[in-house]
Amino acid sequence: MGGAAFREMLQRRDRFQLRLLLRPTPRNRKDFSRFESDAGVEIVWGDLTCYEDVWQAVCGADYVLHPAAMISPAADHRPQQAAATNIGAAENLTRAIAAQPNGADHIKFVNVGSVAQYGDRLGPIHMVRVGDPLKSSIFDVYATTKIKAERIVIESGLKNWVSLRQTYIAIPNALSLMDPISFHQPIDTRIELITARDAGYLLAQCCEPDVPDGFWCNVYNIGGGPNCRVVYLDYIDQMMKRLGIGDYRKVMERNWFCLRNFHCSWFEDSHELENYLHFQRDTLDDHYRQVEQAAPGYLKVARLPGIRHLIPRWFVKRWVMRPMAFGKNGPCYWIDQNLQGRISAFFGSRQDWESIPDWTVHTPDMDPPATRLDHGYDESKPVAELDLDDMRSAADFRGGECLSEKTEAGDMSTKLDWQCAFGHPFKASPRLVLSAGHWCPQCAAPPWNYDEIARCNPFFAQVWYPNHSQQESHFYDEHCYEDILKKCVGPLHVSISLIERRWRDAGPS
Repeated sequence: MGGAAFREMLQRRDRFQLRLLLRPTPRNRKDFSRFESDAGVEIVWGDLTCYEDVWQAVCGADYVLHPAAMISPAADHRPQQAAATNIGAAENLTRAIAAQPNGADHIKFVNVGSVAQYGDRLGPIHMVRVGDPLKSSIFDVYATTKIKAERIVIESGLKNWVSLRQTYIAIPNALSLMDPISFHQPIDTRIELITARDAGYLLAQCCEPDVPDGFWCNVYNIGGGPNCRVVYLDYIDQMMKRLGIGDYRKVMERNWFCLRNFHCSWFEDSHELENYLHFQRDTLDDHYRQVEQAAPGYLKVARLPGIRHLIPRWFVKRWVMRPMAFGKNGPCYWIDQNLQGRISAFFGSRQDWESIPDWTVHTPDMDPPATRLDHGYDESKPVAELDLDDMRSAADFRGGECLSEKTEAGDMSTKLDWQCAFGHPFKASPRLVLSAGHWCPQCAAPPWNYDEIARCNPFFAQVWYPNHSQQESHFYDEHCYEDILKKCVGPLHVSISLIERRWRDAGPS
């Protein structure tokens, strides 16, 4: 997203001076060396985790765009670095902006969050809107860091911030997404994607002077709109065909895919951001065409009518797809290693996994009616009229209390005193709680205690019980994700190395 935004901003250099904060890696040095002599581009070589570097990058800025993050699957394998990067960046950026002369009032800050903050939203709760409960999926370190980072931004005291919860960015280079995490996604997940081109255009649009004041101090969902909505199984079907692989049922087993506990959804309210920034240009078909155009030459050859049938599907299944499903963070690895925490979180139980049918059995209902979630207060009232009664109503629906005795009607930024169902006191603004879906920071994962929370928090129960039994009672501690962190060479890398070596040894033929 950052790269696409930079390319878009380069087209607007007649009106903008650009400054980039880049890590001084060999790749960055090589890719951006040509811009070091560009009068319209300044590069600060540093790191988001270093406050001094961030301060230097922010100094004198009018807009700060923050799409940087350590995302999954890298975050799954380097959780401490993900926390330092994602949470630390939010702390450093908000602090550095506030430290500028009149910075808190003048500088406009665009934070990029994630759809992962909502967690698993399978049908019938697949239509998401801002203000719904936040529920990082179990083991999803990345999502927990983005929730905490967004809380920092909203409560920072800055006068011109916005947090944009980014959906799946559908990049043209589909092969770069080949990872065991592809099988974490249930096949009936709804996805409202956006192309990288439109995501970058969106960020650039935030800097235009015609963006109204009402845009700021709000949270929005980023999605490509109705023309970019798809069900994951249909997406797999199209991608396999367009990459020349063919019938997905010939190269993957149905029980390689999880049953729950990932993320992605359709958005009820993605049009709200579109009305401000007018970025929804590409469609799902545009993305598919981008994938076809970006495919490497050997896949383009494989799509030719006379060639496609020569590629044995058993080879693709055995040497490409199976190593991902059985890789270190693949669902079949969890089953083989009997990782009970992963099995219960992603499948319910080993018996539930064993009960998954093959592809000949009818797939889940891909078009159930959507259930709209209750936010616990009268949403028909204008924001300017929300008062203490609305705060108390929202708190009660979350199993807690609003302890403050007074607040000004419509004041969404002053922090109030709250208490959750477990007796944890905390301070939070009405905007954070009512408008953005945050609640008790002490209850926020990790650890993941969702079964217990759902029993006493009706607001949260709405997103838990659609695919969890009230009889379940699981607790996942803050170290649960360490079950996959032992150093080893994953099967995927071994398999690719074998393929490359055998291809090389076979010679030109």
